[in-house]
Amino acid sequence: MHKGVISVLSGALIALSGCSMPSEVSSDVTLLRLAHNMNEGHPVHKSLAHFAERVREISGGELVFQLYPNGQLGSEREVIELVQTGAVDVTKVSATALESFSNVYSLFSVPYLFADPDHYYRVMDSDVATDIYQQTADNGFFGLTYYDAGIRNVYTIDTPVRTPADMRGLKFRVQPSQTALEMIRLMGGAPTPMAYGEVYTALQQGVIDGTENNETALTSSNHGEVAKEYSYTAHAIVPDLLIFSQHRWESFTPQQQQWLREAAVESTEFHKELWAQEIEKAVTQAEEMGVHFHRDVDVDAFREAVAPMHERVLENPTLAPLYERIQALETES
Repeated sequence: MHKGVISVLSGALIALSGCSMPSEVSSDVTLLRLAHNMNEGHPVHKSLAHFAERVREISGGELVFQLYPNGQLGSEREVIELVQTGAVDVTKVSATALESFSNVYSLFSVPYLFADPDHYYRVMDSDVATDIYQQTADNGFFGLTYYDAGIRNVYTIDTPVRTPADMRGLKFRVQPSQTALEMIRLMGGAPTPMAYGEVYTALQQGVIDGTENNETALTSSNHGEVAKEYSYTAHAIVPDLLIFSQHRWESFTPQQQQWLREAAVESTEFHKELWAQEIEKAVTQAEEMGVHFHRDVDVDAFREAVAPMHERVLENPTLAPLYERIQALETES
């Protein structure tokens, strides 16, 4: 682990211990740390808080989570590394952030992998997702559940995007992922890897011309103050994943593991309803901020542009079987 990561954890935990940890904790109580990079108003944080609350209730107070939002313990990559070592027990990260730990997670970032939201939910609630989650068990962590992170679309400071040609010459922030970099290149833009927390300032200063995300980014992160053109390219549905330290998990009894699984599933269902409400609210608020929403996008042109990514997945002996299982669920009722 990098020295910087260790210092981030040490400093954060020392600073937070006085206000986050109970002054007196029974020896019968197991405290766990859950870190993520969203603010307290974000629907994902609310769902994680629901997860923590349900774990406390189901376990009768035996398992208690302390939440560290706002990237207090480091970036997504840094916290994933901390989960690997067991210094942090659980974190919520975008599936894209896991690509550098296991290439299997790059599947979720393949544009137009899912035909529609129904297809997405069938896959995420199936054993295909469970099989993917277990790919990193030997690497120190595994996926426990997922949270809807919406349909990702392109938005810019002042240029509506209706075709790939509209993206030419524009710089777009992407997550630090080879899949995301290739996607934006094929879609016509110039990709710029950047941490999420830097996006607002980069848009404000013109370092980038746009980015891609769901509608809540316009309001929860105030991107709508500086980016006024939101175009429904609908290019990806990338889940957020709740990953758990494998070492920590193995220290629990089967009963405790069952409590955690039960609470995780409940929090995912809780999040589905909350997310739908938040998207509707975000669009209304963003319109009040002066954001223009464009639905007249040539989605087929974007699908065609990124087709080489699907072809390469089918050439990969590890990814192809999973990809085919995902596609087979498209038409299941």
